[in-house]
Amino acid sequence: MKLLESIKMALKSIKNNKLRSFLTMLGIIIGVASVITLVGVGQGSSQSVTAEIGELGTNLLTLSVTDSDSVQLEEKQLESFNELNGISEIAPVVSGRIFAKHGENSTQVSITGTTSSFLSVRGLSLSQGRFISDMDHELRQKTVVLGAETAESLFPRTNPLGESLKINGVSYTVVGVLKSVGSSLGTSGDNVIIAPLSTTQRLLQSTTIETIYLQTQNEDMVNLAKLQVQGTMTTLFPNLSDAYSVSSQEDLMETMGSVSDTMTLMLGGIASISLLVGGIGVMNIMLVSVSERTKEIGVRKAIGAKRTAILLQFLIEAVVLSMLGGLLGILLGLSISKSLELFSSISVAYSLSVTLFAFLFSCVIGIIFGVFPANKASKLDPIHALRQE
Repeated sequence: MKLLESIKMALKSIKNNKLRSFLTMLGIIIGVASVITLVGVGQGSSQSVTAEIGELGTNLLTLSVTDSDSVQLEEKQLESFNELNGISEIAPVVSGRIFAKHGENSTQVSITGTTSSFLSVRGLSLSQGRFISDMDHELRQKTVVLGAETAESLFPRTNPLGESLKINGVSYTVVGVLKSVGSSLGTSGDNVIIAPLSTTQRLLQSTTIETIYLQTQNEDMVNLAKLQVQGTMTTLFPNLSDAYSVSSQEDLMETMGSVSDTMTLMLGGIASISLLVGGIGVMNIMLVSVSERTKEIGVRKAIGAKRTAILLQFLIEAVVLSMLGGLLGILLGLSISKSLELFSSISVAYSLSVTLFAFLFSCVIGIIFGVFPANKASKLDPIHALRQE
């Protein structure tokens, strides 16, 4: 029997049992759709995180103190970093959680104490007013800049500029509002209050600086500047290298990329299990089909059909079922992915290679799980098959 005739017979058999064929393909459809959707979500999240980190600038270094009991960075020590070759600006940061209130509106929010350079170093921009100035820091002014979400929470339908709010019961004046930056790494960048470094240190009753953002003159200076920052910290705090870390945006992107790739692989693996389950469904239905068509197989063998022709017929039927299921799964997976993009904030990456892999995997599943029923059909004795009721 020619290959084309075998495919026609397989399609005719599928057409004559539409509901059973669809239920057989359902596992394959769900499996392929799951692979495409979950891997797409994983890759999309990875690209989104990488883009968010990249937006902060590739010439940014972050010095983070992990053990503030051992390493206590003071404002007087900041000049050591300003003098380093290749460093253009630095922005020291102290932070904490505070309770802010305006009229009947109140919220618990993160407060960041920093200097005027924080705006440019972190790549932020204002929607209203001004940022905190060096004068605010030197005079310990009670001035604040609000994140977009905080401004909306405390001053709904009201212009917050020049208004006062209370932080832990003390009055502060709003001098600016930041443009929305959205969420980054699972944390909202809009739910924040920024105040002068000296003012925040007094508010939080702590002079220890937890983080310093350092901007290099250009991207080529990052590695050199990183070594210099580490050397400065070694000079200031000898034998305490475990109490702090110095990282670049490239380091962070590599780390997040590695985590995202691992998560994508796990999601793809979990989704692939659905394909295996679908393959078992194909095998079960093909075994039922062999039992139902025993007499047909006996007639074909009696008139001279070879074993390979019988085997090929049922194997092609299993593969065609898997291929159709794979194609429908691709359509379903792409539809779900598009819906997630349109109706949620989830980023989805479309990958031709992943789509092709899922489809080919579904075909391989059809071959693997179709061989046993096809082999069983080809081995039937024609005399016993013709006697089968």
